[in-house]
Amino acid sequence: MARKKEFDEDELLEKATNLFWRKGYNATSAQDLVDELQINRSSLYNTYSDKKTLFQKALKKYQEQQTQAMIDMLSKADDPEKAIKQVFDGLVKESNKDTMAKGCFMVNTAVEIAGQDEEIGALVHANNKSVEDALTTIIEKGQKVGQFSTKNTARAYARFLFGSINALRVIARSGADKSALKDVADITLASLK
Repeated sequence: MARKKEFDEDELLEKATNLFWRKGYNATSAQDLVDELQINRSSLYNTYSDKKTLFQKALKKYQEQQTQAMIDMLSKADDPEKAIKQVFDGLVKESNKDTMAKGCFMVNTAVEIAGQDEEIGALVHANNKSVEDALTTIIEKGQKVGQFSTKNTARAYARFLFGSINALRVIARSGADKSALKDVADITLASLK
């Protein structure tokens, strides 16, 4: 008879996500996971099979919670300019609250291992495409009502905004202060005019 698991898998996944987010994939050892999740190695491997599988689940959980929240907000927005400003204001505010300088789990993953691992790279690419698509849609909406310039395509502006979002995440992680982050956000938003 199989033993009943004595832990909450969602809670463990939340803890694992936070650990990978703080330390990164390569710097997180199996022992780190055992210590952080407070389960034995056999339970860890019986539940998740290996570190990479657990990491992929953590990355998907982050995407479902963090990225999807931004996409949902953009898709429901009535005022495109206000919605994009809200995204950038939120990034600046979030970065200032991030005392551990964790940055963005998805950006960290892209920098650390997405180019070295096809499966993880595919997760990052799918995440990035969903954000770019959401930005393209809201920019198109803003162009139609005259809020944004039509000098460039909505897709081109979306790619620029997404690049700026990633840049904000990286410079925030490296210790940029609020005024530096705000300057990047303000100039990025002005580029849409």
